[in-house]
Amino acid sequence: MSRARVARRIAAGAAYGGGGIGLLGAATVGLVLAEVQLAKRSVGNGGHGTPPRADGRYGAAFAARATCGEPLRFAMLGDSTAAGLGVHRARQTPAALLASGLAAVAERPVDLKVVAKAGAQSDDLDRQVTLVLSDETGPVPDVCVVMIGANDVTHRMPPTRSVRLLASAVRRLRTAGAEVVVGTCPDLGTIEPVYQPLRWLARRVSRQLAAAQTIGVVEQGGRTVSLGDLLGPEFAANPRELFGPDNYHPSAEGYATAAMAVLPTLCAALGLWPEEERPDVSRREGFLPVARAAARAAAEGGTEVTGAMPSGPRGPFALLKRRRRRRIQTPDPSPIA
Repeated sequence: MSRARVARRIAAGAAYGGGGIGLLGAATVGLVLAEVQLAKRSVGNGGHGTPPRADGRYGAAFAARATCGEPLRFAMLGDSTAAGLGVHRARQTPAALLASGLAAVAERPVDLKVVAKAGAQSDDLDRQVTLVLSDETGPVPDVCVVMIGANDVTHRMPPTRSVRLLASAVRRLRTAGAEVVVGTCPDLGTIEPVYQPLRWLARRVSRQLAAAQTIGVVEQGGRTVSLGDLLGPEFAANPRELFGPDNYHPSAEGYATAAMAVLPTLCAALGLWPEEERPDVSRREGFLPVARAAARAAAEGGTEVTGAMPSGPRGPFALLKRRRRRRIQTPDPSPIA
């Protein structure tokens, strides 16, 4: 079965309440469980520890400009990768890197709120969205970034449920007026202590979930950026540089690599990135049925998928883009709380 068809089945099951489509066949479960135990003993602390707090105002120097306008409001949701577990300084977290990059592009201050939680699965997104939209945190964010999915795979959450929960979170944020960018499930097959055949299976199920997440997010009016393949060859080639001390979470350089891929889409969602009139065929951009675009993006890191036409000869269409990355400058040494 093609990747697009599998992703479409998972997304359809999520939309219509199905829950029986599993990521792994029953014949492989015993082998996978044995390999998981070996991997857990080798990975190190895995999901333990506390990520640094990155909340605050970035790009405060822009406030002195008469034309800067009100600060942009940016919220970060998701799991330990979104929270920045594995680094020691707030400025090294993906949220801080994105807030700093967004401030530089917009030439406006950015107020960052991080509600991501280490160890979170998609069933924690409802709580996180409530925190983001609550009166205590101030006005609704202009834009939200969500990074989620790895823990859903490792804890064997049914993919239809995972996608349903993510789509519900995106719908709530979009209904409230926020733009939403989702970094889809990373490629768990790149983790060094994960051995074959679990490595192959982890890569397969990670990409299946990433593609299904893309369909669910685009249907709710959000945008996605694939992190799987982006963090695949690059991490596999430079594991000592891009993985952190636990050999599981990214290092500061690894988070910077992911943030550079997400920043153009984050800016584009707010109308701050130049939009080409036509897709660049030389970069293999174009309009595709949503399921095909999702499957292709899951295999090609740094690829953006956004809704295009609500209907076509083969159903809804999406625009697949490969935006040029911009290196993110070192953010403010410490945000203004």
